[in-house]
Amino acid sequence: MKLLVTFLTIVFSYNVNAQSLFTVSGKVTDGSKAFPGVSVYVKGTKTGVVSDFDGNYSLSLKEGNYTLVFSAVSEPKEVNIVLNKNITLNVDLSDSFVNLDEVLVSAVRVKTTSPVTHSNVTKEELEKRNLGQDIPSLLNFLPSVVTTTDAGAGVGYSGIRVRGSDATRVNVTINGIPYNDAESQGTFWVNMPDFTSSTESVQLQRGIGTSTNGSGAFGASLNLLTDAISENPYGEISNSFGSYNTKKHTVKFSTGKLNKDTERNRSIELSGRLSKIESDGYIDRAWSDLKSYFLQAAYVDDNTLIKALTFGGHEKTYQAWYGVTKEEMKEFGRTYNPYFYDNEIDNYKQDHYQLHWNQKLSENWSTNIGLNYTKGEGYFEQYKEGEDFADYNLEPITIGNETIDQTDLIRRRWLDNDFYVVNLNATYTNSKTELIFGTSYSRYTGDHFGEIIWAEYASNSQIRDHYYDSDAKKNDVNIFAKLTHNLDDKWTLFTDLQGRFVNYETDGLTSDRIPLEIDKDYSFFNPKAGITFKANNNNSFYMSYARANREPNRDDFKNGIDASEKLNDFELGWRFKNDNIKVNTNIYYMLYKDQLVLTGALDDVGSPIRATSGKSYRLGLEIDALINVSDKFIIQPNIALSSNKNEDFVSSWDGELKDLGKTNIAFSPEVVVGNSLTYLPIKNMQVSLLTKYVGEQYMSNVDTENSKLDSYFVNNLNISYEIKPKKILKSIVLSALVNNIFDTKYISNGYYYTYDDTWSDPNKITTLDGAGYYPQATTNFLVGATLKF
Repeated sequence: MKLLVTFLTIVFSYNVNAQSLFTVSGKVTDGSKAFPGVSVYVKGTKTGVVSDFDGNYSLSLKEGNYTLVFSAVSEPKEVNIVLNKNITLNVDLSDSFVNLDEVLVSAVRVKTTSPVTHSNVTKEELEKRNLGQDIPSLLNFLPSVVTTTDAGAGVGYSGIRVRGSDATRVNVTINGIPYNDAESQGTFWVNMPDFTSSTESVQLQRGIGTSTNGSGAFGASLNLLTDAISENPYGEISNSFGSYNTKKHTVKFSTGKLNKDTERNRSIELSGRLSKIESDGYIDRAWSDLKSYFLQAAYVDDNTLIKALTFGGHEKTYQAWYGVTKEEMKEFGRTYNPYFYDNEIDNYKQDHYQLHWNQKLSENWSTNIGLNYTKGEGYFEQYKEGEDFADYNLEPITIGNETIDQTDLIRRRWLDNDFYVVNLNATYTNSKTELIFGTSYSRYTGDHFGEIIWAEYASNSQIRDHYYDSDAKKNDVNIFAKLTHNLDDKWTLFTDLQGRFVNYETDGLTSDRIPLEIDKDYSFFNPKAGITFKANNNNSFYMSYARANREPNRDDFKNGIDASEKLNDFELGWRFKNDNIKVNTNIYYMLYKDQLVLTGALDDVGSPIRATSGKSYRLGLEIDALINVSDKFIIQPNIALSSNKNEDFVSSWDGELKDLGKTNIAFSPEVVVGNSLTYLPIKNMQVSLLTKYVGEQYMSNVDTENSKLDSYFVNNLNISYEIKPKKILKSIVLSALVNNIFDTKYISNGYYYTYDDTWSDPNKITTLDGAGYYPQATTNFLVGATLKF
């Protein structure tokens, strides 16, 4: 009897325990494809499995509430379940999976949960307004962003500032490859016309951000990922037309995945684009003639992605960098351009060649190799009156009894450069940790030289003589390691360590025939650390510290500056998200030492002149949100409030060096506001009102009234409508963009200069000042149609 009772007790207990165990099983996919090797585990425990070759998984758990985490080379996806019976749970990771394409930028990008202030822009968002304007114009409505164009209408030379930092301080990468010019550190978007049409996504990191390749970020990092591999073949023809005789023509194609091997899921793809953009510009004669191309060949299987890309552009733009003075605007109008020589142009061609190899070695390890070669060549042509012979190494000549030592002439200033890059990095991931480490090496060589192609008096010059020559070399090496570690369910630690080593050499003469001999080495250590606290599924908080150093650029060396800049960046943020609202809020404090601030002045080819400011800081609050008001209305507002100060600025005034104390940093408005109000009246139609307000700002660091730019408030209207025919075409997308719908006469940029006057009183030096401005277009429009096959 006792044996029977014991037996029944054991059986009963076994049955109870067995019945309290339930199974959750299903299939993990990436879109329609099975996704093998995905870690599936219970959050906060070590209980988990890995999806098999067909993407299937199965977990046995006791009855209860669980959070399952699905993780690959991706943003982990969490799913809450109530387990009181056996359930089937299929999970699609296509919306969270960082595919092999995106590994190209993993070393320079951050995840949505990282303690780095950033904004992401998708291809779909860019497409709606991609009617010919440059990338800065399309990013104009992001937080703390201010953009401008020389020609006034978004085509041609354009620039972007973030938190008051100019384009030389915004680090730009394309597929992880540095794009900033190695010497000037600037970004010339005009060399990549219509690159938006080949861009898959953009991430803008404000502040120092994460590890960067190339020149250090001192205001922001902007990294672009080019087109992903298309699963299916397609063709596109896009045409747009608009004000100022603006035209854009684009042809795109993809073969889709060819030669598919279903057993190994491998295939190849070919894709490409050709574009041509023309515009007369808002400013007189500020025309643009822009051509570009993009061609990609790719091989992909379950563990490998190899991409070979070539892209480039050829730009011809009539010069408008001089701007217009108040007096000229009053007499000739705000579109006045002081240049009248018919070929006062910039003519430059740039070609890029990239090879990327991403390899997934195991469930935990993957590697990336990136190679790049960039060839740039072109000139800036100018007509000059009354130039001194001595400035061009010419000898005076005598005609009759007259000695001539001046001449009218046409000159070309050339730049011929080569840029090589090697990126190597490896990634280790498990359920709690992601570690990325690697190195990057770049080498730049550039030849600067000038030619006289015509002169009223040629003196002793010969055809193709160079009146100045200078060569330059720059080597840039960095090593880095980035670690993201989940301490527990709520706390995530982020660290990023970078060592950067730079050598810059140049000798010869500047364009003003002044000797320039530089051979400088810089060694920088740039640590970054932060922590994220996930309070619940809706709220998270982060704080971070980052340090950055950067070297002067070529123009700084020409002005006698060789000290490096230093920046300590402190960020504190809060992120809120539910089904209808997303809010990002952050406070930043950027503390500079020897910051190279814009003086407001330009050199004789339009390049900004900078000066060392000693101690300075930027303190600000940024808020951006996405609010789904209803199925029909979406609001995306943002606001940036800041104080940007030089603490001990010294400047020459009235012949004396004066300590001006605390002054405003040039080109740093205290208020920048943006908003997008989107209305979805019917299926496949979208109407957006885009608003931008930029507060007043100074163009210099001396706070004079003449250097002040007024605030402006501009509104644009964007409409897009997609038609899906039943035959021949897959889609017809109609788009319209009306810029500055209220016809605001505003100025987004300018320059400021001072000069010493001794005419009034020869015994006294009096500082006088002046300014030039870049008026932006009044009401203008672009309309376009894209046919998709």
